[in-house]
Amino acid sequence: QAQWIASEPSGSVTVHLGYSPITLPAPSALSRQYEIYAGPKKPERLAAAGAQLDRSIDLGWSWIAPLTRGFIWLLSACYAVIPNYGVAIILLTVMIRLLTAPLASKQMRSMKRLGELQPKIKELQERHKDDRERQSQEMMKLYRESGANPLGGCLPMLLQFPVFIGLYYALRSSFDLRQAPFALWITDLSSKDPFFILPLLMGAAMFLQQKLNPPPPDPVQAKMMQIMPIVFTGFFAFFPAGLVLYWLTNSVLSIAQQWRINKVLGAD
Repeated sequence: QAQWIASEPSGSVTVHLGYSPITLPAPSALSRQYEIYAGPKKPERLAAAGAQLDRSIDLGWSWIAPLTRGFIWLLSACYAVIPNYGVAIILLTVMIRLLTAPLASKQMRSMKRLGELQPKIKELQERHKDDRERQSQEMMKLYRESGANPLGGCLPMLLQFPVFIGLYYALRSSFDLRQAPFALWITDLSSKDPFFILPLLMGAAMFLQQKLNPPPPDPVQAKMMQIMPIVFTGFFAFFPAGLVLYWLTNSVLSIAQQWRINKVLGAD
């Protein structure tokens, strides 16, 4: 079992191994043979080295690993077209957004309809505040008549969760992103933004995105939604810059899509 690995000033590496003591009868002898791989954690190199070393790459949970591999492959494909991993992340985000656009549109339209129903919902809650069962029945009737679905926004959000986790592991485990520059002050997409500019821009984009959506009818839920941009900005401040770039790009695309939907529904 390896106890520790230390880098020497000369650039060499010292590996210390420890074993439990054994007793050998004279004149017996014992010898051990080792094979060591010392290099970057690139899947093709680790697979060629054998001994299942490619499993040392953290791709996330077993059910998310295929998604992580797919994102790594797509990142490499985008990089082959434009040799900048920051641009590759933006292109990947656009592709994911196009694939999920129908579901996202359904979510946004549902939230818009629910916002328009808020005055009627509050009226029903006030009228039947002493009868919860009657209040629920009247609200479900209102949803059916208006075509609004209070759960219509859940599926796209649940769909984005594995996408986010898969991208997180793809950006975290991809050796090619190590010290990969994007532009200006972003010199390493695998590390956090040194000046926290991307997280602040992301928080501002999330705040603007919320302003385009109607507030939830529940006051407690509305308060929670208001602090979400602040909470996410705090979390993302220490995430890899590549992941923050993905979420910022996704938020900007969501703003554009929501603005378009609001304009169309307003015209209707």
